[in-house]
Amino acid sequence: MQSKHLSSHHIEITNQSTVGMAGIFIAIAILGIWAASLIFLLSFDLSKSNILEPLLAIILQTFIYTGLFITAHDAMHGVVFSRNTKVNHLLGTICLLFYGFLSYKTLIKKHWMHHRHPASELDPDFHDGKHKNFFAWYFYFMKNYWSWSQIIAWIIAYNTIHYILNIPHTNLILFWALPSLLSSLQLFYFGTFLTHREPPGGYVKPHFAQTISMPTWLSLITCYHFGYHKEHHEYPHLAWWQLPKIYKLNKLTNTELSIFK
Repeated sequence: MQSKHLSSHHIEITNQSTVGMAGIFIAIAILGIWAASLIFLLSFDLSKSNILEPLLAIILQTFIYTGLFITAHDAMHGVVFSRNTKVNHLLGTICLLFYGFLSYKTLIKKHWMHHRHPASELDPDFHDGKHKNFFAWYFYFMKNYWSWSQIIAWIIAYNTIHYILNIPHTNLILFWALPSLLSSLQLFYFGTFLTHREPPGGYVKPHFAQTISMPTWLSLITCYHFGYHKEHHEYPHLAWWQLPKIYKLNKLTNTELSIFK
């Protein structure tokens, strides 16, 4: 009876591996929302707004920036558009370019090192054994991904947009630069720090990853279900929007196992 339940769940999980056309539609939607919101906010007249409006805009823009990175992350796993590898990686490249002039080729190599060697000295996302607290680990993490060419690209783009398009400094900082920075904190906290720090009972092999147990709606808001991290490492071929189903199936399976004990 126990094996029957586990077998049925395995079949259902396996059948979810085909993303189809949904991945590319979701990716294009995120890119479109990001572009439309940024164009609107860069021309937004802050002098006619109260403090709540720009604050809400920053929060929403941060969430959209996180969506850009998550889309690029899914592209690294080949699930944005699995039917065409070139289109898949092109969308990933575009998302990282808009996110913060990050190199897709560099990140895909480092990300797969992370999956092959999680929580080890070969994992580029992991701390060095000394920088274990949140901020120390975050700065150590960022140091591994930022480069001078990226910083120069930011400076050129910033000044070009400001002087040629006559976009105010305040709008650029609040709605373009700041959300990208806040998004990196969000991604690191929910996707690396909470999910890959060593738990009290020690790491669980082979993925060295743990899931942040929370309702689906909260998981979406916090980091596009990136908190379901154990599931992501177990099923890296699944898109971010498929993780809640796997999370629920795992919970159901664990509940059934406890009943059979």
